[in-house]
Amino acid sequence: MTNPNPTRPAPRSPIRNIGFGELYHYRLPLAGIVSILHRVSGLLMFLLLPVLLWLFDLSLSSERSFDRLVELSQGWVTRIVLLGLGWALLHHLCAGVRFLLLDLHLGTERLAAYRSSLAVFAVSVPLTLVLALFVFGVL
Repeated sequence: MTNPNPTRPAPRSPIRNIGFGELYHYRLPLAGIVSILHRVSGLLMFLLLPVLLWLFDLSLSSERSFDRLVELSQGWVTRIVLLGLGWALLHHLCAGVRFLLLDLHLGTERLAAYRSSLAVFAVSVPLTLVLALFVFGVL
């Protein structure tokens, strides 16, 4: 569509995509944060799956390779990676249950969606903290 008045710019549509620079100013609702973290945790688990299969193979190959795996698991970097993978699993599980309930049209109202998003964090974060206590040998 051509602009009939070339001196005035054409009016902009009130609905537009946000630019990359505007992402920092946009405040996501809690349900959006849960959704993005669900995708990130799924990607993290997918990318670490070959590493986990290699570690599983290493643990079953021989007694010597198992001892090597135990030695490798004593490092703090390995423990942090294991904790990150544990968080990904726990968050993905909790958010996945939430999304299954949303697929059944349960909790689709605004307040119920907010509360279920809050419940995902209220369950996954304490479980991750308990996992951290196990990973770092406190429990």
